[in-house]
Amino acid sequence: MTHGRDTLEIGLLVYPGAQMAAVHGLTDLFSIANRLRDDLGALERPLLRVSHWSDGVDGKLAAQFDSHPDDHRMLRVMIIPPSLTQAPSPALLERYCEDLRQWHRDGALLVSVCVGVFFIAASGLLDGRPATTHWNFAQSLAERFPRIKVEANLPLLDDGDIITSAGLMAWTDLGLKLVERYLGDTLAMETARFLAVERVSAGNQPGSVFSPRLDHGDEAVLRVQHWLQSSGARDVDLAAMSECAGLESRTFLRRFRSATGLKPTEYCQQVRVGRACRMLEFTNRSIDQIAWGVGYQDPGAFRKVFLKITGLAPSDYRRRVASAG
Repeated sequence: MTHGRDTLEIGLLVYPGAQMAAVHGLTDLFSIANRLRDDLGALERPLLRVSHWSDGVDGKLAAQFDSHPDDHRMLRVMIIPPSLTQAPSPALLERYCEDLRQWHRDGALLVSVCVGVFFIAASGLLDGRPATTHWNFAQSLAERFPRIKVEANLPLLDDGDIITSAGLMAWTDLGLKLVERYLGDTLAMETARFLAVERVSAGNQPGSVFSPRLDHGDEAVLRVQHWLQSSGARDVDLAAMSECAGLESRTFLRRFRSATGLKPTEYCQQVRVGRACRMLEFTNRSIDQIAWGVGYQDPGAFRKVFLKITGLAPSDYRRRVASAG
C-alpha cells in the first residue's frame, strides 16, 4: 500500500467492558476508508493507522494491536468506545485518567462514544465544558461530574479538541466524521456508501466547522489552545494568552500563527462562532442573547464575524439547520 504524504494514528481504548463491536467496527471502517483512499488515488491524504490500547501483562497501558506495526506515529486521535454494561466504576475511570491527560497534552483529539465520556470526565478535561452522552446516562454524568455542561439532546458535540457522541451505536457516524475531518468529505461519503449507512451528521452544518490543528508539537501554543477551547475563548486578550503560554507577546504571536495557521484573534473568533452555531441549532435564544453568551458585547460585531466565518447570517444559519433537520 502506498502511504502518501502522512500517516495518522487513531487509537482505541479497549478497557474492561468496552463494546468490542465498536472497536472492531471502527477498525474496519478506517480500513475501508484507507482502501478507498488508494482506489480513488487520493494519496495526498494521510493513511489511517489504527491501534488498540489495553493493559499488558505488566499492567501498563500499551498498543496491543497495530494495523500498520512498522509505521508508528504519535497518537493524533484517541477514541473511548461505549460499553454494553453500565457507567464505568470510579476505580476503572481512575485507571486511565493520567494517560488521557497526557495524550491531550501531547495534542491528541479525544473522542468518546456513549459512556466513554465518563473516562474523559474523570480526567477533569471536561470541567466547565459541554459534552453529550446517551440519554440514559445523562443524569448520572451530571451528578457525578457537576462541572460539566451536559447537553444530552445533541447526537454529537464537536468541541475542537474533544468530541463526544451520544448513542450506543453512534460509533459509525463518529468514524465517518473522523474520516471527513482527516480525509475529506468525498472519502467520507464513499466510505458511508460502501458500508450502506447514512451519515447522520452530514449536511447538518451549513457553515464551516472549525477543526483546530493540534499536532504541531508546540507545547506552549497547545496549552493556550486547550485553554481557549475550555473557556470558549471568552474574556481573553493577548496578554492573558501570552502569559498562559509563558512567552513574550511578539514571540507568542509568531509561534501561535506558525503552529495553528491563524492569528490568536481569528482563532478566538472560530471558537466563539462554533459555540454560537450550536446555540442557534439547539436553543431558542435570540441572536442578541447568543452573541452575549459567546462573549460579544456588540451583537452587530458578532453578526459580521459570524457571516465572515460561515458565509451565512446567524438567522439564515438557524433556518438552514432547521430545514436540514
